[in-house]
Amino acid sequence: MSAIGQLEPVRGGPLFRPLSAEDEEQQPDEIESLCMSCYRNGVTRLLLTKIPFFKEIIVSSFSCSSCAWSNTEIQSVGRIQEQGVRYTLAVTVRQDMNREVVKTDCATARIPELDFEIPAFSQKGALTTIEGIIDRAVAGLEQDQPVRRATDKDVAGKIDEFIGKLKQLKEVDSSFTFIIDDPSGNSFVENPCAPQKDDALVVTRYRRTAQQDAMLGLEAEETDENPADSMEDLRNEVLQFNTNCPECNAPANTNMKLVQIPHFKEVIIMATNCEACGHRTNEVKSGGAIEPLGTRITLRVTDPSDMTRDVLKSETCSVEIPELEFELGMGALGGKFTTVEGLLKDIRDLIVKNPFTLGDSSTPRRVEKLQEFGRKVYQIMEGHMEAHFILDDPAGNSYLQNVYAPEEDPELKVEHYERTFAQNEDLGLNDMRTEGYESGLTSER
Repeated sequence: MSAIGQLEPVRGGPLFRPLSAEDEEQQPDEIESLCMSCYRNGVTRLLLTKIPFFKEIIVSSFSCSSCAWSNTEIQSVGRIQEQGVRYTLAVTVRQDMNREVVKTDCATARIPELDFEIPAFSQKGALTTIEGIIDRAVAGLEQDQPVRRATDKDVAGKIDEFIGKLKQLKEVDSSFTFIIDDPSGNSFVENPCAPQKDDALVVTRYRRTAQQDAMLGLEAEETDENPADSMEDLRNEVLQFNTNCPECNAPANTNMKLVQIPHFKEVIIMATNCEACGHRTNEVKSGGAIEPLGTRITLRVTDPSDMTRDVLKSETCSVEIPELEFELGMGALGGKFTTVEGLLKDIRDLIVKNPFTLGDSSTPRRVEKLQEFGRKVYQIMEGHMEAHFILDDPAGNSYLQNVYAPEEDPELKVEHYERTFAQNEDLGLNDMRTEGYESGLTSER
């Protein structure tokens, strides 16, 4: 490693240059070093390079002219990552065998169809291809075959048969799955479609186990975890799961995060972003139970700064603006975590740009009224018109930011009330029976 610090950037350029066959200035540095086979001097070649859409690595290659021993390996320049990584590639065409692979020495390579696995630390880290990894595995299996044939022909025959299956994989006559699992998070499989998504490649990041931390030489986590610490980890983690775009039905990812709203409660924010059509959605779910009392929040909008207040509107919340004689019923717009301005924009778009109210059957009077409604909403947003903004949530799971918290906000009024029978019916509470559940008995109706 001391020799690496002596390396100079090429012609004043960066020390780590992107890996490219067209870069003629990117040449390895040669360092005389000891051969660990014959203990004579050989040559180590170091190439400091950067893998596109990945990170910097050091490729080292040693060769000895005296005994012809050679060795090639890679080292990641970065530290061990916060999470492990698993690359799952569906190999379906011959070109997939040429994908570049960075495999560290602590990574495991698997091919489930053959029940084949290259364990961690059984091979040195390498910058190669999928075909190269299979070739290295074949070479390792063939190395001791002459001895096996002399001592145990049955075992040698089975290994020869398995080697044939590995070689056949390179022709890709049938599809198979190639998996790289690296707890250090420093392995990589090329995405030829980058920066676009590769449908054949799935990248999964995960939390390491205590055994994996110990394998990497990291301090093992305490076995008796504090529940408060686990909940804190959950708050800091963004969960991701596969779904379909509601607009074009293409595969997409939905991100989900648990968020603590100050002076309120925890909520779950879910956001979907479709790379195929660009459609984006966000939705908010309450992280807690239905409150014993309903909540009615009234904000008197008097200044444009009120537009920046955070708003959590649950699915059970209705919105009312008396000055506009407007009321948005429960369930409309769904759950949202936004600002007062953002919610007013959504209301304006829902009413003014609704194709069912602006179609061929619409009358000029209706169009004029809708346009007038849109102008008044815009005036409220610009601070040219005072109005009352009312959130009424029977479930008690909505929130409007108090900018003076924990002091009282003179423009904000929060009321709690007993729900009516009809509101309980809408929430499904009238038919809910919880008596005796703690003791394992349910009350009979």
